[in-house]
Amino acid sequence: MAGASESEIERVYRLRYAAFGRGVLPITGDWSLAADAVQEGFARALRYRESFAGGSLEAWVWRIVVRRALSIRPGPLPVAAAVDAFVDPSGGELADAVRAAVEDLPERQRLVVFLRYFADLSYAEIADACEIAEGTVAATLAKARARLEEALAGRVR
Repeated sequence: MAGASESEIERVYRLRYAAFGRGVLPITGDWSLAADAVQEGFARALRYRESFAGGSLEAWVWRIVVRRALSIRPGPLPVAAAVDAFVDPSGGELADAVRAAVEDLPERQRLVVFLRYFADLSYAEIADACEIAEGTVAATLAKARARLEEALAGRVR
């Protein structure tokens, strides 16, 4: 199948808009920038829908949205806003420890962690969105989990 229809892209938008926003919030660090990245990414997907070469349409759109988010973020991958969206920022020491542990992850590990656990993407979708091999996604997540476990040892029960 060459190309994607407007209705197929619109269906992904309707069903997964919130997940896309949660997925790119860690990249942009700001809800309004995340919303902009999602909107602009879907607009680009519609504009270039004929270039969709098959496979997972959602993963193809993720690639576009993630690229857009990376291009509009103000600096390195922000952590506080993303973690605070999922961990109660008034959680005291635990929230601070989680934020610090995630902040200490290398940027690629942070991105893959956010896409897996915040956006709930599969390994294949992350691989497609980040243009890396699925095995690289698995290895990156394993390394990130090990670093997080080490950093949070004794703090999380």
